[in-house]
Amino acid sequence: MAAGALIAPQAIAQTVAPKPVNERAGTDAVGIGDIIVTAQKRSERLSDVPLSVAAATGPQLVKAGVVTAADLGKIVTGFTYQPSNYGPPVFSLRGIGFFDNTLAASPTVSVYVDQIPLPYLAMVGGATLDLERVEVLKGPQGTLFGQNATGGAINFIAAKPTAALSAGGSLEYARFGQFNAEGYISGSLSGTLQARLSGRTEQGGAWQRSTTRPGDKLGDRDFTTGRLLLDWDPSSAVHLELSVNGWVDKSETQAAQYLAYAATVPPPIGGTAQAAPIQAEPVPGENPRLANWDADTNLRRDSSFYQFALTGQFDLSDSVTMNTITAYSHLKEFSPYDADGTSFQNMYDTVIGKIDTFNQEVRFSGKLLNDKLSWMLGGNYAYSNSVDHSFLDFIASNAGVGPFRYTHIVNIDDVVSNAYAVFGGLDYKLTETLLAQVSARYTDQKQKGSGCLADGGNGTIATAFSVLSTAPFSAGQCVTFANTNPTDFPPFTPLGGLVHKTLSENNTSWRVNLSWKPNSDVHLYVNVTKGYKSGSFPRLPDVFQSIYAPVPQESVLAYETGFKVSALNRTLDLSGAVFYYDYKDKQILGYLQVPLFGNLPALVTIPKSHVTGGELNANWRPVSGLTINGGVTYVDAKVNHDLANAALYNTRDPNGQSINIQGYRFPITARWQASGGIDYGFPVSESLTADFGANLTYRSSTPATFGGGSQYILPAYTLVDLRAGIGSENARWHLQVWGRNIFNKFYLTNAAHVIDTITRTTGRPATYGATLSFKY
Repeated sequence: MAAGALIAPQAIAQTVAPKPVNERAGTDAVGIGDIIVTAQKRSERLSDVPLSVAAATGPQLVKAGVVTAADLGKIVTGFTYQPSNYGPPVFSLRGIGFFDNTLAASPTVSVYVDQIPLPYLAMVGGATLDLERVEVLKGPQGTLFGQNATGGAINFIAAKPTAALSAGGSLEYARFGQFNAEGYISGSLSGTLQARLSGRTEQGGAWQRSTTRPGDKLGDRDFTTGRLLLDWDPSSAVHLELSVNGWVDKSETQAAQYLAYAATVPPPIGGTAQAAPIQAEPVPGENPRLANWDADTNLRRDSSFYQFALTGQFDLSDSVTMNTITAYSHLKEFSPYDADGTSFQNMYDTVIGKIDTFNQEVRFSGKLLNDKLSWMLGGNYAYSNSVDHSFLDFIASNAGVGPFRYTHIVNIDDVVSNAYAVFGGLDYKLTETLLAQVSARYTDQKQKGSGCLADGGNGTIATAFSVLSTAPFSAGQCVTFANTNPTDFPPFTPLGGLVHKTLSENNTSWRVNLSWKPNSDVHLYVNVTKGYKSGSFPRLPDVFQSIYAPVPQESVLAYETGFKVSALNRTLDLSGAVFYYDYKDKQILGYLQVPLFGNLPALVTIPKSHVTGGELNANWRPVSGLTINGGVTYVDAKVNHDLANAALYNTRDPNGQSINIQGYRFPITARWQASGGIDYGFPVSESLTADFGANLTYRSSTPATFGGGSQYILPAYTLVDLRAGIGSENARWHLQVWGRNIFNKFYLTNAAHVIDTITRTTGRPATYGATLSFKY
């Protein structure tokens, strides 16, 4: 089986997938190399899907070292994972991502497990547990997967309960003392009820070292996740599956590397107490393990997540099926971050919050006109209630009003959202080889946000802001002013509580596709898609109530044409696509000047921007047991030149300088991404088999921000992984030794200006270990 770095359509697996609920495959025979996927919310061959889709089986993910969703870049070119300085991670596909530090930031790449939504990326920690496969859909997917999928969608397919009793697991030990264990048990509880229980724990592995305190380490994993699946078939026409899953994360958050001192508010206005101790900090060289954080500080998270979901498939007649998805999710977040890269408390941020979500989807599908016409019609309701409080402890240049300095503040950003959607699609066979598809989705969403800048309880910012106010503030109180014009002169009028704002938006996503299959080995397609991402309430210090302002929804009009071809007796699979995205009001991370607090990272809206690109994938099985694959993606993502509206493109770089970003590249968007892999397995005796493999991943250089200079450039890098294993011929056990980033390549995943320091975030150093897997 292939475990390479890029998975080409058709060649990802050599067996037909089982029949999961909502995704049960048809009975038509398929050729060697086919896989059944549900990219369009129905079972079909991957080679028949008129979209760019990467798919990988569970065993392939394990071999390639895909432990978390962040590792998907090893097998999916065009996918990028980026950690944020103090908030959820960012997933991007083809250069389209959404970087915001708020806990309930709606992504541009949506994530699902068995089509059950994980609406926010802070929830995805346990998604890769015990998988049958993963499907990654590139390009806007809003008609079927909702408005927050302008970059694409990722659907993890969990391994399903089995009729026969089976069990298995793995034990893994790796560099830095990390130990991982995983296991499952599956079988029948009755003639109609089957169950599968799985779990995984990851412990240890502190890999970062303090630059000033020998022996002080950081980076331990303490993560445990589990899932219970119950499949019930009360009749041949009804299939129900209950999923109860969750995780607990007490891992340590990563510290940044310090590069330089850069006061956000320089003297004489800004404070100076932080200058000398920060400037005395050592600057790490190209050693990924070196970083720094405050001494005697606990950087362990205390976060947890659980979800209850019930999916159903009801065969209403021979030609009509109803599918339902009902899900409730709860996230509790406690995450401390020391993002300034120093041992001085320039900024220590603790995010405390929670998110409750409820999702309900009902859809009907069927066929008409002697199966020439396939149709789908459905509705969806999504509710979320997020509480997001950011507690900042800091001694910084921007933490004061003249001589009145403050050390503890709270940024409050609570949002309640209700979204209603209806969607439908038609597929019509114009001829035996030509297929036309149209689909659309109408969404109506109302978000109610409540936020303010509050005193952290020690009264320091209450005292400082009282100097500017017509009435004094008390410790622990919201200190936001009622004024809407930041250019007003003090004294200002206190608001007296939270700022309340409402964002009501609606949109219609759609897709038109034409697909031509002259034979079973050639597929050509072209599609045009309109997609949307919902608006957002950014989290900033709300000095004035006008600062707490939502960013409106973005839209994209995407054009794509592609091909999927099998050749050489179906041992070689080729696929490719070219695409162009035309964006309006793109939400992207920039910098804004916030009164009193200076230049801070913030969401900015770009009126017009575009993405031009292409991709080419290949998977070759020249002889039995050998698979070679590779792929390359080119993405040119830029802000448009819009001379008639030049002033709308004015913003600031991370150093606080005013810039006009017309023609600038999108941050964290490498022009070139490439990956490749080889996997070879062969028998060594009647009872033993051996295998070896390698993966290579390449990313070209990219700016981390709009402007700012060379300190904010992420250099190009190439990572190489190797593995070798031996196991029983019947696959009952397998022992693998592996190395990841074996050449210990120094590479960066982010760079930023955080309060008074310029910092960078490093990728992991060389890691090696051994994994023993077994099943019965």
